[in-house]
Amino acid sequence: MAFANRLRSSLPLQVLVSKILRSEPLSAAATQRAVVCPSLTKSNNNSDELSRNFNSIASKKEEKVKLPLVLFGGYGKYASALYIAAAKTDSLDKVESEILDFVQSIKKTPELSQFTKDPTVPARSRVKATAEISEKVEHSDITKNFLAVLAEHGGLNHVEAIAKKFVELTMAHKGIVEVNVTSVIPLPAEEEKELKETMQEILGQGKTVKLEQKIDPGILGGLVVEFQQKMVDMSIKTRARQMERYLQDPKHWGDLLL
Repeated sequence: MAFANRLRSSLPLQVLVSKILRSEPLSAAATQRAVVCPSLTKSNNNSDELSRNFNSIASKKEEKVKLPLVLFGGYGKYASALYIAAAKTDSLDKVESEILDFVQSIKKTPELSQFTKDPTVPARSRVKATAEISEKVEHSDITKNFLAVLAEHGGLNHVEAIAKKFVELTMAHKGIVEVNVTSVIPLPAEEEKELKETMQEILGQGKTVKLEQKIDPGILGGLVVEFQQKMVDMSIKTRARQMERYLQDPKHWGDLLL
């Protein structure tokens, strides 16, 4: 990825983060403030502040941006605010690439991963670190401000979940619908093709089906299909549970004898 390539030719993230942490020693008061800092899982109000931070950058285009998909919860609100800001500046692809690269960097850099998850790191240190990283890899203003808001409010440890929601929005914008299929074994090529064609008929023209397979022996058999926040559970495990409930209710026993 471009992000990783640039990092290899510049100051390593481990050194950068260590340098910042050494220059910003933790105090008892700072630790307490960091621990009580609002998180995405407890408050949705941060998404409003995120929007306000983006307004100064995205003000060049005043027209309203219509979301291609309605998302709920704190992650969804953050992702929606990010989408609107990126759409207003015609930078959806760039922002998506930068955010996904940042997520991959967290996964591949243990010290950065620990830094983003540690609630005792003061907000000023988080903001300073993300600002230096953004400058080093030449992030767009939208991505830089987004990471700054997350850093300020202790949300860097949620960036991967927000990124996933953001990708849902960009895919919907492009007419791509991700269909997640869970089965006991990988679907044979012919069955995969038939399922993809069936989903294409359900979604209609103008949509492109992106099929993602997941293997889970725990469903015992059958399929579980998830798309656009909908789920169709055709697994043997679920059918067995339904049958068990059916048999436990005496009013249905007569039906079994017919």
